[in-house]
Amino acid sequence: MRYAVFAASLVGTCVFGIAFVGLGWTSGGAIFAGLFVLCACLVTLGVFDIVQKQHSLKRNYPILANLRFMLEKIRPEIRQYFLESDVDGSPYNRSQRAIVYQRSKHQLASRPFGTLQDVYRPEFEWLRHSIVPQPVEDKDFRVEIGGPQCGKPYSSSLLNISAMSFGALSGNAIAALNKGAKMGGFAHDTGEGSISPYHRKFGGDIIWELGSGYFGCRTKEGRFDPDLFAERAGLDQVKMIEIKLSQGAKPGHGGLLPAAKVTAEIAAVRGVPIGRDCVSPASHSAFSTPIEMMQFIAQLRELAQGKPIGFKLCIGHPHEFMAICKAMNETRIYADFIVIDGAEGGTGAAPLEFVDHIGTPLREGLTFVRNCLVGAGLRDKIKIGASGRIITAFDMLRTLALGADWCNIARGFMFSLGCVQALSCHTDHCPSGVATQDPIRQKALDVSLKAERVRQFHAATLEALAELTSAAGLCHPSELRAETIMRRISETEVRSFASIYPMLQPYSLLDGTADAVYADSWARADAGTFAVKPHSMQAAARAAA
Repeated sequence: MRYAVFAASLVGTCVFGIAFVGLGWTSGGAIFAGLFVLCACLVTLGVFDIVQKQHSLKRNYPILANLRFMLEKIRPEIRQYFLESDVDGSPYNRSQRAIVYQRSKHQLASRPFGTLQDVYRPEFEWLRHSIVPQPVEDKDFRVEIGGPQCGKPYSSSLLNISAMSFGALSGNAIAALNKGAKMGGFAHDTGEGSISPYHRKFGGDIIWELGSGYFGCRTKEGRFDPDLFAERAGLDQVKMIEIKLSQGAKPGHGGLLPAAKVTAEIAAVRGVPIGRDCVSPASHSAFSTPIEMMQFIAQLRELAQGKPIGFKLCIGHPHEFMAICKAMNETRIYADFIVIDGAEGGTGAAPLEFVDHIGTPLREGLTFVRNCLVGAGLRDKIKIGASGRIITAFDMLRTLALGADWCNIARGFMFSLGCVQALSCHTDHCPSGVATQDPIRQKALDVSLKAERVRQFHAATLEALAELTSAAGLCHPSELRAETIMRRISETEVRSFASIYPMLQPYSLLDGTADAVYADSWARADAGTFAVKPHSMQAAARAAA
């Protein structure tokens, strides 16, 4: 069906050409001549669409895709009277998508005529700028990840590609992302689908995400295999290992790749049987308590020869993360980094209830983790990454101001590959060849061209971050603080992030001086279990009885 118009045009060219020859220069022949020219033009356009490499949509949908791009040109007029504005739409509005497309193509990304935002609506946010902006010389911002027990720290960019698995994304998409990461000097998270040949083809830095299915290092029974892990983790291309505890879009759910999608290639990468459901359990089998989790981290660090070991999670019950903090203090085994995934994060597919109503949003989750680490005396040992609907340099700046050391982006990099937010990731019918295993659809995604766009989006976003940092009167994003960002509460009230998301004092959880809400959850956390202790007031009542 994708080539139906092209085929019809080809047939029409032949039919109308023959009819014209038969009728000659008669009035009827002139009509057929015009139809012949029209069909011939459509055929020419279709051939050009199939051969060109700039637009994967045109390669997959010759002729028809041009209608979309034509509508894009006249859309401002149509939209102004009949459709949504640039700042409407979800999960990403047109303005957000446009900035990615423009930066990835190295096009003019300026805006005319002033902001489209209503600056007096509640929740509008802005940066406090300085009268004396500071020059920012080096825009290749880096952060060293690796705590006191790490033998091979990693110098990471402040912006990296977030977790997206081979299987969810096409092989060409993975290859383009990794080549772009190699060209731009930043890292590419594998997602829990393990390290594929497409991740390794161009040699870009890899963060290996280790999910509950232990894909790429599992036994036949689906449990963790230390020998296979050591072999993969020893690859020079692998810079860090990230244990996935939960994912923002569907925390506590696990995952399933249906049997129909488990091809021989995916089965080989993941270490699972061909043509059978590939299940990611909701929890890990390698550990069941916070202390066991720390011991698992120590084991991975030894097997990986000292590379940074961390974990990713979406915050749920406060006492569970606090129990991990207590386990680190008790065992003296520290994670090198923690990545906070917000509930607004994306996924290929998840139940509606999980997408909409489970998990803590990024800002609250990030603030909570930052405060726990500060209050437990751990912040200087552990770096914090953050992901969840980050798309622009201002999104990065806001996240860094709340305590993150670096940011990860998934869907933004998908846009740089040509994603048009068709919302068909779960159908295997992605029109741009990004989120599909259809060999024809993904062939339309030209790896070299899209890799350059990945690199350019990364570079342009960091350049914009540098300009914002300079405008704030700072020399480096690490100097950002919560008081730098303001939010409107009502038409007449504004507050800084420092007052909305207050910080705990160092060691306040340990010395008992923390905020009452934090102190109560801390009292209920136990390093020996993820289960909650009885509420302190209830425990006191039972003790008195």
